[in-house]
Amino acid sequence: MNNQQKGFTLIELMIVVAIIGILAAVAIPSYQNYTGRAQVTEAMSLTSGVKTPLAEWLADKGYAPGDILSVTSSTAGKYVNAISIAGTAPTVTVAATMKATGVNTNLSSSVFGLVTVDNGNTWDCGETGNAATANTISTTYLPGACK
Repeated sequence: MNNQQKGFTLIELMIVVAIIGILAAVAIPSYQNYTGRAQVTEAMSLTSGVKTPLAEWLADKGYAPGDILSVTSSTAGKYVNAISIAGTAPTVTVAATMKATGVNTNLSSSVFGLVTVDNGNTWDCGETGNAATANTISTTYLPGACK
């Protein structure tokens, strides 16, 4: 009589579960950072779309518009609650406020800012230059050009 059993032992199964647990512990934070950066990319995209029309407005009229709708029709997105303009020429800030819910918890209601101090000829974003005071988003989630 040949009584050979086939299959995995309990120890082997426990080792596999432990390995999967370790991989998940490393992957989940990385995934959350990745999705957070993607959400901030929407804020950067929406604010960047305002740069050229705002620079043209400033060159033509010499003052900043009182309403964002004067220079763009895209004032919100899936993760961005609102875009606003503040300041007086030549220093103007374009800020995108993230939504309070439905975004990475570290980005909830935070602000991504673009700032110009020369009527739209050059722009600072995120933590660079003049935009550092307008930005409340952690450098972990900012695009490389804005760190």
